[in-house]
Amino acid sequence: MTANDTAANWAAFTAAEPGLAQTVEERFGAFTHHVLATLRKDGSPRTTGLEVRFFRGELWLGMMPGSVKALDLRRDPRFALQANPGEGTGMGGGDVRIAGRAVEVEDPAVKAAYGEEVEPPEPFHLFRTELTEVVRTYVEDETYLVVQVWQPGEPVRSLKRT
Repeated sequence: MTANDTAANWAAFTAAEPGLAQTVEERFGAFTHHVLATLRKDGSPRTTGLEVRFFRGELWLGMMPGSVKALDLRRDPRFALQANPGEGTGMGGGDVRIAGRAVEVEDPAVKAAYGEEVEPPEPFHLFRTELTEVVRTYVEDETYLVVQVWQPGEPVRSLKRT
């Protein structure tokens, strides 16, 4: 089994790479809306806006009932999530992306706890994420493009380019 075959929740990623996890949370926390990529029935990509939450050791994706992104994830749980880079060309703490699988949560107690914390419009779809990859790209010393890649069970790999 390779790293690409395994997945981890947000708590496991945070335990493995606390510094990178903090940076990723800060980038997602800088703006409310982000971009989610899902797969359509025909396998082509679909991108849509989405709010995300880090709560109780999980990265959560909440969606309106019957939304096409929720239906996409029910059919094929693979997703990619891009943090909103903000205005202009500056990237603050860098560009961050997360890939993985979304698992729909039906447990009423879990949904109620999420609802109390987040107060989403009712009803809603709720998905917890299983991460397969976290990537941060940033510029170092105005010279190097640095790409950090984390996959479950592996240390962060850093690639530098000029």
